[in-house]
Amino acid sequence: MAASAASRELFTEGVRAVLHTWPVLQIAVDNGFGGVYGQQKADWMVDVVQQYFHDNADLQQCEIEDFIAQLMDQEFDTVVDDGSLPQVSVSLLEVFSQWQQGALQQLKHTINSLTQKKSQRPKVTALPTQSDEDSDDETQAMECESSSPSVSRTEPPQDEDDGWTVVRKKK
Repeated sequence: MAASAASRELFTEGVRAVLHTWPVLQIAVDNGFGGVYGQQKADWMVDVVQQYFHDNADLQQCEIEDFIAQLMDQEFDTVVDDGSLPQVSVSLLEVFSQWQQGALQQLKHTINSLTQKKSQRPKVTALPTQSDEDSDDETQAMECESSSPSVSRTEPPQDEDDGWTVVRKKK
């Protein structure tokens, strides 16, 4: 049953749901770590991961972690060290296990729950910045910093002959 084209497509959808809800991959795509074709690389990664499962029997969690880490490094110049690789690998193993056992209804439920998480994920965007002339907060912060007492006293800067400015402690 697991060999039919429809069920294989369902497995691919499961892989897509796991990877596209993974914050590390989404941050890499959203911030252009993969270049201008970052979204295409993320879609390609879904195909490569699902093919990896089909080509290799009895995959272990660490093998999947290594494979995904290598893909992220090569395609997105990203080293994943936030501890999420084991979670993603376990999720992929769960999706594959459900697909392999023919538990397609359970797999559809897993996919739906993952895609609901994705729709709840907030989009991270940078706030527009004000110009320096309009920013009173920055001026106030600078005033506070300049009025704070100094722990060590320094001599006024002295220009050396070679163009460098040397700042020395008072004795």
